[in-house]
Amino acid sequence: MSLERISAGQVLGSLSSFSDIIDARSEGEYAEDHLPGAINWPSLHDDERKLVGTEYKQISAFEAKKRGAALVAKNIAAHIEREVLGKPREWQPLIYCWRGGKRSGSLALILDQIGFRVTLVDGGYKAFRAALVADLPQLAARLHYQVVCGTTGSGKTRLLQALAQQGAQVLDLEALANHRSSVLGMIPGVPQPSQKAFDSLIWARLRGFDAARPVYIESESKKVGNVAVPEGLIAAMRASPCLQLDLPEDERVALLLEDYDFFVKDSEFFCDRLGALTEARGKETVHDWQARVRGGDIASVVRELLVKHYDPVYLQSMRRNFSHYEAARVLAPRDHSVAAMTALAQTLLTD
Repeated sequence: MSLERISAGQVLGSLSSFSDIIDARSEGEYAEDHLPGAINWPSLHDDERKLVGTEYKQISAFEAKKRGAALVAKNIAAHIEREVLGKPREWQPLIYCWRGGKRSGSLALILDQIGFRVTLVDGGYKAFRAALVADLPQLAARLHYQVVCGTTGSGKTRLLQALAQQGAQVLDLEALANHRSSVLGMIPGVPQPSQKAFDSLIWARLRGFDAARPVYIESESKKVGNVAVPEGLIAAMRASPCLQLDLPEDERVALLLEDYDFFVKDSEFFCDRLGALTEARGKETVHDWQARVRGGDIASVVRELLVKHYDPVYLQSMRRNFSHYEAARVLAPRDHSVAAMTALAQTLLTD
C-alpha cells in the first residue's frame, strides 16, 4: 500500500505537487482557515461533530466512537460516490484534519485501499499552522518592498491595482482583508477573514513572489480592520523605501465619493459609521457631520474628515513608523482616474 506521511514543514514547499489537497474537518473549521487550495470533504459535518462531542461528554467515549464511526463511514461513502469514481489511478491527494488523526486517517485508509497514492499531513492543520507562522517572518524578510504612501483618498489602492495589471508584484493587504483600513473602512456585506485565514493568504502570496523583483505594498498600519498584519511583514515594510502619492484635495474628495459610493447611497449607514469617531472628534462635530450627510452634503463632510481627522493622524503615523518616509519619491498623477493611475504605473515600471 502507498499511504505516506509528510511533515508540516515539508508541506510548506510542496503543495503544488499533489493532485488535490483535502481538508477532512467540518465546514466551520474549514471556513476559519485551511491549507491554500484545499477542498472540504468533511468526515463529520458541524452538527455531527457537535453530536459526537455531546455523547462523549454525557454518555461515554465508547458510545461516541460508535456514533462517530457510523457518521464518518456514511460521509466518506458520499465523498467517494461524488468525487472519486471518476479519478484516474494517478490521482495523488494530500489529506489532513485537525491533528492528523482519525478523521483524515479514515478517509486516507479507504482511498489507500482503493489503490491511490495518499499522503497525510503529520500533525494535521495544527502543525501546518505552526509551521506557517514560523515561516512568515523569513518569507517577508527575503523580499524587498516599495511602500506606496499617501494620505487618504490619494489613490494608493488604484495605483496598486494598476501596477498589478502591468505585471508588477503587488501585495494588496486591504484586498486580502476585505477592509479599507480605517474606522470607515468596513465593506458592506463582505465579512473579513479570520486572523488565521488572513495569515494564510499573506503567506501564499509572499511565497509566490520573485525575490529579485520589488513588491509594491501600501503603507498599512498594524491592523486592517479586525485582522493584524504579521509582525515580520510590518517590520520589513517600515524599513523599506517609500513612494509618496500626491493628489490635490478636490481630486481626493472625488475619488472617495466614487470608491465609497455605498456611503453616498446609504446615508444612514454612513451616519452610523461616523458615530465611531465620537470619542476622537467629539459629539458636537460628529452630530454636525451626521446632520449634513442627512441633508445631502456628503462632499463637505468627506473634505473635513480628510483635513481634520485622517491627514493629521496619517502623517504623524508615517513620520513615526516609516524610516524612509521623509526621503520618499513623489508621484503626482494627473488626476484620480483609473486611466491616470495606469499611466503612472507604466511610468513607474519603465523608469
